[in-house]
Amino acid sequence: MDNNRKYIVQFAIILVGLIYCIKLFQIQYLDDTYGPAAEDNILRKIRDYSYRGVIYDRQGNLLVHNDPVFDLMVIPKEAVVKDTTLFCSLLNISKEDFILRMNSARKYDIYQPSVFLKMLSMKDFARFEDFLVDYPGFYPQVRSLRGYYHHSLANALGYVGEISKRMLDQDTTGTYKQGDYIGISGLELEYEKELKGQNGVKYKMVNVRGVEKGAFKEGKRDTLSVAGANLTSSIDLELQQYGEWLMEGLSGGVVALDPKSGEVLSIISSPSYDPGYLSGRLFSENFAELTIDTLKPLFNRAIMSVYPPGSTFKPLQALIALQEGVLTPDEQVFCSGGLVGDHAPAGYYDVFKAIKMSSNNYFYIVFRRIINQNLSDNTFIDSRLGLEKWDSYLHKFGLGQTVGIDIPNEKGGQIPSPELYNRIYGEDRWKWSTINSISIGQGEISISPLQMANYVSAIANKGYFYTPHVIREIGNTGKPRPEYLEKHLVGIDSVHFRTVIDAMEAVVNAPGGTGFRAAVPGIKVCGKTGTSQNPHGEDHSVFIAFAPKDDPKIAISVYVQNAGQGARAAASIAGLMMEKYLTGEIKKVYIEDYVKKGQFIY
Repeated sequence: MDNNRKYIVQFAIILVGLIYCIKLFQIQYLDDTYGPAAEDNILRKIRDYSYRGVIYDRQGNLLVHNDPVFDLMVIPKEAVVKDTTLFCSLLNISKEDFILRMNSARKYDIYQPSVFLKMLSMKDFARFEDFLVDYPGFYPQVRSLRGYYHHSLANALGYVGEISKRMLDQDTTGTYKQGDYIGISGLELEYEKELKGQNGVKYKMVNVRGVEKGAFKEGKRDTLSVAGANLTSSIDLELQQYGEWLMEGLSGGVVALDPKSGEVLSIISSPSYDPGYLSGRLFSENFAELTIDTLKPLFNRAIMSVYPPGSTFKPLQALIALQEGVLTPDEQVFCSGGLVGDHAPAGYYDVFKAIKMSSNNYFYIVFRRIINQNLSDNTFIDSRLGLEKWDSYLHKFGLGQTVGIDIPNEKGGQIPSPELYNRIYGEDRWKWSTINSISIGQGEISISPLQMANYVSAIANKGYFYTPHVIREIGNTGKPRPEYLEKHLVGIDSVHFRTVIDAMEAVVNAPGGTGFRAAVPGIKVCGKTGTSQNPHGEDHSVFIAFAPKDDPKIAISVYVQNAGQGARAAASIAGLMMEKYLTGEIKKVYIEDYVKKGQFIY
């Protein structure tokens, strides 16, 4: 019996030993989950953050580049700080701040690294680097921030910030992690996929003090980061900076396009801010400051503000009437001056004279012909059918809807439709006399500076436009997105543009033309002034133009809020910017002085 017990005990011991041997063999040779866990005790896994693609202007000047910065990481379990006073002085933080940051890191995970201090500049990190060996558990993580050699184009470029929890929850790609940076607005957001690149990872050997001793396994387990694609924009930085200088102290938007391609030459929102203001350690404080600023510098007026176009709308009304056959170019229409308030005298007008003199009464009559074409015996239904036709033309010009520029948050404005008037007045209970204010670009119509620039581009091209876009080349493709290469026809025969364009030239260059301040020496400029009525204060100054007349290279719209007549502020700024772009210099210095003086209301 004793021998049996002895054999049982021996068998049990051998069995347990065999089990341990099998398990050990499994851990060492079969199960690959324990090897990396053991390696983590001597390895440091470092994310190799990719560089975002940079952005150039049309001349190859850098609009956005990358500046290297350092995040100071900490592993609380390994962290040792014997001289807190020296540590804090090296990093320019208070002792209280040090305690808060360490407590936050411990709360996150005492074994895993987290950010102790973000975005140390090269200068700040260099001051700390020599002492880093004295602080086990701390190590640098190289990152990059957006940098700018200029102070322009902030609203279009947008900014980059740390990804939020909400964004992480919405990320279906799984490529982002807590602490990553992402485009939040402007081009940075629109082209995030192309700009962001792909992060890698590096494994470093470290000693017990946390000092790096070299790459693990000669870097065989490392994965390299891939930089994002560079973008070439259509922006002319010199023109952009000049336009922003002209708009200093003013509120409004300016958009200049190349009508032959839809490329944006300049896009200005005023007031704005320095793009570098939202890049760096003070991002949160600066963003909060900009948010509460009553001048709303974060609001992109070029694509988000919408205003009545005023008399700049008259060339389009003439084109629609000519296309519909309710008007001929040489037809003389008598205007008594008593139908609606007007600064043009009573008399006979044709298309040319009506645009040049900006006759309200003429376009009041023309709009009635467009709306009431006797398509029905019922005047209410006739007005609805006419407005539907009118609407269709405006939508072909890209009005009353977003045009599709590659900057997020564009607003579409409003083109009044039968549905709108049915909601206001009741089903078919309105007619031409109810809605006649839109005949001269007032009333329920509202358009952005971007839409106005696009509309005048279609006139410059005599019947078509390309969707406005800021990026002309992605990577080395030599092309923008495919949708920006598509030509859009506006439904007006090219023959009808001749008279309208001649009249727009007369607005600027003929004696008595209201747009004389927009004239460019030696170049035929075609334009139209407008005064956008504002019930809350002074009217807005509006101007649209393109030049040269026979070979358009620039189309521009200018809105200056509360600056009165379009012939003053808006026409002056448009003319100066066209002169700068087309000639490279300014001869009309007296107009510059007039703009910078800013006394447009008198």
